Amino acid sequence: MTDIAAIRAAAARLAPVAVRTPLLESPFLDEIAGRRVLVKAECLQRTGSFKFRGAWSALTALPDDARARGVLAYSSGNHAQGIACAAQMLGVPAVIVMPSDAPALKLANTAFYGAEVVTYDRPGGESREAIGEALCAARGLTLVRPYDEPMVIAGQGTVGLELAAQAREAGVTGADVFVCCGGGGLSAGVALALEAEAPGLRMRPVEPEGFDDMARSLDGGARVANPALSGSICDAILTPSPGEITFPILQRLAGPGVAVSDDEALRAMALAMLRLKITPEPGGAAALAAALRPGMGESPVIAVVTGGNADPAMLIRALETL
Repeated sequence: MTDIAAIRAAAARLAPVAVRTPLLESPFLDEIAGRRVLVKAECLQRTGSFKFRGAWSALTALPDDARARGVLAYSSGNHAQGIACAAQMLGVPAVIVMPSDAPALKLANTAFYGAEVVTYDRPGGESREAIGEALCAARGLTLVRPYDEPMVIAGQGTVGLELAAQAREAGVTGADVFVCCGGGGLSAGVALALEAEAPGLRMRPVEPEGFDDMARSLDGGARVANPALSGSICDAILTPSPGEITFPILQRLAGPGVAVSDDEALRAMALAMLRLKITPEPGGAAALAAALRPGMGESPVIAVVTGGNADPAMLIRALETL
């Protein structure tokens, strides 16, 4: 299981290669929200997403013989790119199973990093897990799961370590920390890091409306599944259900979950571009969308913008909301 020691060890392995992403502010966003808003810009991480952290953590923790045989991952795009990039840097063969309806930019970027991309029909009900298991068995590959993987969670938790230090530097010792949430790898890692380094900061998962399985699971005390696997522009955070490893961590440490609409995500994207000069994707902007809702309290709030791999058409669509 992942703990703070594993997160700190992952931080040491990541130190030579990862970007220490900034904590940004804008008085224009404070005015909209009615309180101080700080934004952790993980869209500026290698590959445009926090996923590089977990990928590097997991691959550098593998035994040499397993790395030599190669790895496999399944992802709608950001974990795919993180694994592909880390594998390329380490000289590790990588196979990535991706939905055929993933954003074109994510498919192209994953292939650019040298990974073999295998697509599947997500709306048609094909199972990425079944495809991955068959490929691993046939080729001797090691599966690196996108969130239910201890070393992946440890790598994602390094976001929380940085955030704790940056919040102290900004004079913020008490705040809700909104985190875009799919299966819960980043949310769990951040929650563990904040528990150790900044107990006054409370992690709260943010999901798309209609796909808020984590919020409903936390509310009901048991893991529940989403009724569908597609239907939101927030593709990066659409998962079937909370992870087996991540859910107990969040059950202990997370605050209530929040669900945001696609329209709110688009508006948050546009405001991030206009006011912070960053270009998040819809799923990566979900936490900022929650933070910008007025009437959510007067205390400072922190949002982690998790990914920035939107196709140009989606960026234009977002800007048209202003």
